[in-house]
Amino acid sequence: MSGIGLVSYLVRDYDEAIAFFTQSLNFDLVQDMPMGPDKRWVIVKPKNGAGAGLVLAQAKNETEISRIGAQTGGRVFLFLETDDFARDYAHFVKNGVKFNEQPRYEPYGTVAVFADLYGNLWDLIERKKFD
Repeated sequence: MSGIGLVSYLVRDYDEAIAFFTQSLNFDLVQDMPMGPDKRWVIVKPKNGAGAGLVLAQAKNETEISRIGAQTGGRVFLFLETDDFARDYAHFVKNGVKFNEQPRYEPYGTVAVFADLYGNLWDLIERKKFD
């Protein structure tokens, strides 16, 4: 095995989710292919990012709809790593991303929790480099 490639991420609408990820979070739209009348294969990934991408999955039934914004029961869902916390934090704030706290400095790095367009919680984190 070589790693986790994709994570399924429930959305209300493909296009609003694509706009949020590509504009507010500065992700790349990697793929957007039709897969039938109401289904698409949509993958977004952080620019120049290694690691997993997100498959945007439009919720189709009551159970899936009820999980939008609550995929982890209120805990931080994803950890978005950066090599320049100040740059990305400023970009996010400028583009309407709502942070739940001010940046904090932990032994492992600089971090702040933000909510995405559906309310899922993320950490924006610049990890310290250890010798």
